[in-house]
Amino acid sequence: MALALTDSTSRAPSTYTYTSRPRALPCQRRRYRDSLTQPDEEPMHYGNIMYDRRVIRGNTYALQTGPLLFDFDLEVTPVLEVLVGKTIEQSLLEVMEEEELANLRTSQREYEELRNSERAEVQRLEEQERRHREEKERRKKQQWEIVHKHNETSQKIAAQAFAQRYLADLLPSVFGSLRDSGYFYDPIERDIEIGFLPWLMNEVEKTMEYSMVGRTVLDMLIREVVEKRLYMYKHQKDSHPSPEPEDEPGGPEAMRESLRASEFLEQSMSQTQRLLLDRDDLQRTTYDLSSSQERKFMEESELLGQDEETARRESLGKEELS
Repeated sequence: MALALTDSTSRAPSTYTYTSRPRALPCQRRRYRDSLTQPDEEPMHYGNIMYDRRVIRGNTYALQTGPLLFDFDLEVTPVLEVLVGKTIEQSLLEVMEEEELANLRTSQREYEELRNSERAEVQRLEEQERRHREEKERRKKQQWEIVHKHNETSQKIAAQAFAQRYLADLLPSVFGSLRDSGYFYDPIERDIEIGFLPWLMNEVEKTMEYSMVGRTVLDMLIREVVEKRLYMYKHQKDSHPSPEPEDEPGGPEAMRESLRASEFLEQSMSQTQRLLLDRDDLQRTTYDLSSSQERKFMEESELLGQDEETARRESLGKEELS
C-alpha cells in the first residue's frame, strides 16, 4: 500500500501524503491575517478571551488581529494529513482483515464441510467394516457348528454301528451265561429240582433209616432174648442137676418166656419208634424252614433277574432308537 502511495506521489508531485516531506503549501486563497513577522514595537492588544479570532465575522477589513503564537492551519495540516493517511491505512487494513477473515471463514466452512463429509464417509466405512466382520464371524460360527454337528453325527453313527456289531455276539453269550448260571430257568423244572427231589430223597433216606434202625433193634432184641434164655437155661441147669423131663415146647414155661420176650420187644419198639418220630419231626421242621428260605431266595433272585432283564431291554431299546 505504501508503494502504491509512493508511486502515485511520484506520478502526481502536487499530491501530499503522510509519507511526503513537509513543504509549504502554495497560497491559493486570500490571506485574512498578516504574517507572523510583525514588528515587536507594536503594542499588545487585549480582547475578550471568549472571542475566537480565527472565526471570521462580518467585514474583515475592519478586523483588528493581534499577533498569534503559531499558524494553526499551517501547523495542523501535516497532522491532519497523517491522521487521514493513518485512518485510510487503518481502514484499508481493516477491510483487508475483514476480507481475509471472510476468506478464512469461507475456507473454514469448506474445511468443515469436507471434514464432515470425510467423517461421514469414515463412519460409513467403519460401519460397513463392522457389518462385514460380524457377518464373517457369524459365517465362521455357522460353519464351525455345521462341522461340529457333522463330527458328532459321524461319531454317533460309528458308535451305534460298533455297539450293534458288539451286541450282536454279546447278547446271545450273555443270555447263555445267565441261563447256565441259573438266572433264566424253567419254573417247573426248578420247582422239581428244589422242592420235589430234595423231599423225595429225604423221605427215601428216612424210610431206609427207619428200616435199618428197625433191623438193628430187632437184631439187638433177638440177641438179648437168646442171651437171656441161655443164661436162664444155664442157671436152671446149675440149680437142678438131677435130670428132669424137659418141658414140652408148648408148655407153660415156654409160654411165659415168649410173653416176656414179646413185652420186652414191644417196649423196645415203642421207645425206638418214639425216638424216630421225634427225629423225623425235627428233620421235617428243619427241612420246612430250609425249603421256605430257599423258595424265598429263589423268588427274590427271580425278581431281580426279571428287573435286570427289563432294564437291559429298555437300555437296548433306547440305544436302538438313538
